Amino acid sequence: MAAYFMLIMVVFFYSGNILVGKAINDLPPFTIAFFRLLIAFLCIVPLGWKSAWRARNVFWDHKLPLLLLTVTGVTFFNTFIYGALQFTSSTNVSVLETIIPAVTVLLSTYILKERLRYIQWIGVVLSITGALWVVMNGRLFAITEMNWNAGDGIMIGAVACWSIYSIAVKRYMHLFPPYGVLLVMTGASVVILVPFITMEWLLLGVPSFALGEQLPSLMYLGLFPGFIALLFYNRAVDQLGASKASVFLNFLPVVTMAGAVLWLGETLTPAKVIGALIVIAGVLLTTQGRPKRFPEGKKKRRL
Repeated sequence: MAAYFMLIMVVFFYSGNILVGKAINDLPPFTIAFFRLLIAFLCIVPLGWKSAWRARNVFWDHKLPLLLLTVTGVTFFNTFIYGALQFTSSTNVSVLETIIPAVTVLLSTYILKERLRYIQWIGVVLSITGALWVVMNGRLFAITEMNWNAGDGIMIGAVACWSIYSIAVKRYMHLFPPYGVLLVMTGASVVILVPFITMEWLLLGVPSFALGEQLPSLMYLGLFPGFIALLFYNRAVDQLGASKASVFLNFLPVVTMAGAVLWLGETLTPAKVIGALIVIAGVLLTTQGRPKRFPEGKKKRRL
């Protein structure tokens, strides 16, 4: 029961990441991402510094895989989300985020040489169709007439980042101590974002911080989705397995839609509800069973 409770809280924390990110989108995206990671880093230091120091040679020996994990999963994934929230609704972001498992499975067919079952191909098609349905507000057959929202396009970067990160986790995460690698990746991301936030402030000006309003929001982003949600999710995966745990994340659009209507005053259209249901159904099909490996001698040809 404890694992299921932790997963429910993870869904609420990640939904809050989107809703709070939308609520403070008067701050530019690199600024939000930088302070979120800085707060998360300070929270992780007490738990991770000893294991990070003991494994310092391991981190150096595997610096390239570590860099890949860092930039895709920690540095730029949420930066893309906060960038998208400058232009599109939190509902759209949550639905587009939900297609990540389907895209990850699709990339695995090429990178990890895994072969999808027919039901998984149907799930991939459903997931992408549902995402397009939401983005186009149900006008799926008017795609050539669509005025594309920049935020929906930016979310492609977030989906790509986390899909690549998920595949890299399968290959490389076992090399590092869990708390130590979280500390190193978060700290490295803070350093990586310094030139980006500097350029952002030079171009847009230093934002005016309303500490009474924005500081609690940034504290939430750093403490809950940036730190506690990761701890809860990792522990739940240890107890239930990755496949069962990931299914809970399909409820992210439901919680986010409810929060967007009640808190942010967004309009919930039937098209978005239908699209979200299609995406969830597609993801459930895509994550059914394990993809088959291509047998030796019959490996998939590269085009």
